[in-house]
Amino acid sequence: MLWTLPNILTLARIALTPVIALLPFIQGWVPKFIAFLVFLAAAISDIYDGRLARRRDQVTDLGTLLDPLADKLLLVATLIPIYWITRYSWREYAIPWWGNLPVWVLVLLLGREAFMTGFRWWGKRRGVVIAAQRAGKLKTIVQDVFIGATILWFAWKDLATVRGWRRGWLGAMWEQFHGAVVAVTLAIAVVITLLSLALYLYRYRDLFRASASRGDGP
Repeated sequence: MLWTLPNILTLARIALTPVIALLPFIQGWVPKFIAFLVFLAAAISDIYDGRLARRRDQVTDLGTLLDPLADKLLLVATLIPIYWITRYSWREYAIPWWGNLPVWVLVLLLGREAFMTGFRWWGKRRGVVIAAQRAGKLKTIVQDVFIGATILWFAWKDLATVRGWRRGWLGAMWEQFHGAVVAVTLAIAVVITLLSLALYLYRYRDLFRASASRGDGP
């Protein structure tokens, strides 16, 4: 049965990616706040649709194919707008300590996902299932916190400007705290992305050795 609840949640997550990508570009804090709420719902569904499928014994080939695709699309649909907005409207939406989302960070976060997709496909061709590790799961959580906090940061900037909240001590305190969360989680996401990739390569190093001994390469 293809139309299971987990598969419907995954398809809904895919359908929502254009909404999440476009809303932050609309002027005003309301569209950006809605984008945050939609992203939050998508991130939560990503956590539970797999568990739900296993609990209900509803793991399907379609779900196995679509779930990682949904994750990649959601990452692209959020990181590229964040890069664009912080780079070309940096004075208004600048990330503390970073300024904008650097190109090398964007390439690292998206490139890691592209590499792991190819790495898993390569391993599967050789009869090895490259399963998710704790470091990879932690990486996803930290990335989600950074993305959600950044989209909310855009909404806060617009709202604070309209209401004049940044002139008060409470607004200034919140802006410092919120900005620190965005900056720190981005730094942690970069470190864990590199660490998780290194751990995958180290754990499956024998796969490279076996491939090199056969002379077929990756």
